[in-house]
Amino acid sequence: MRVVGFVGPSGTGKSYRALWVAKERNIDYIIDDGLLIYQNRIIAGKSAKKEPTKVGSIKTALFTDPDHRNQVIEALKKHNPDAILILGTSDGMVERIAEILGLGTVSEKVYIEDVASELEIKQALNTRIHQGKHVIPVPTVELKKDFAGYFLDPLQIFKRKAKGHFQNMGEKSVVRPPFSYNGKYTVSDYAIYQIVNHIITGMEEMDKISRFRINKDNDGVIIDMDVIMVYGYNLVDAIKRAQKMIQAGLERFAALNIREICITAKGLVMKKSEP
Repeated sequence: MRVVGFVGPSGTGKSYRALWVAKERNIDYIIDDGLLIYQNRIIAGKSAKKEPTKVGSIKTALFTDPDHRNQVIEALKKHNPDAILILGTSDGMVERIAEILGLGTVSEKVYIEDVASELEIKQALNTRIHQGKHVIPVPTVELKKDFAGYFLDPLQIFKRKAKGHFQNMGEKSVVRPPFSYNGKYTVSDYAIYQIVNHIITGMEEMDKISRFRINKDNDGVIIDMDVIMVYGYNLVDAIKRAQKMIQAGLERFAALNIREICITAKGLVMKKSEP
């Protein structure tokens, strides 16, 4: 296996440029902050950016947990890549990851200064320091399950090919890990209910919510609710539209990964109630 290291201090833009560096060297597999990524898709590992402390983040990036390490090793054996790009903050970190995962010697190293200007590196550091933003080189859809409740921003990456012409290098995601800011945030069940209730009462087919229950776990949120609907509309179409609107609203305003939205029509009214 050809092992290439991509080295640069934390916050200088390695993850931002990882896909480009990999494509330039015909590499489909990337190891970045505890994740094994194949062509914009996470196939094994866990993200160091989910850790609550900086120390925990470093341990995850170095695969110190045996279960985490073995999961990635097994995935590498299964996929058997011809080449892999390892991101690290130093030569030693890249070499250590390669050793821990049994990948052999790092045959080539690319440094952030080779692919980014001094100004670009300075801008990246400024964003990290003042905004606490981190980039993960996969689309946001890949992260919704593992990062439920985190604010995720999609980021389209382009590379200049010629004057006025750009090549789309794929989508990445911007997150704010817990260790990058002071304190944590929580979206209460009542706040979620208020968002859902606003959507439901704003639909002409719906009268009100008569029962609302929410279940949260590590994979996301399940909403179970009963509604009173207005007579004269297609009930099935209205419920399907409500599900789509609720999912879009909660993902937009509360950064929640919605697993299921169960809506039961419990009754009908002849005319919509006055607000």
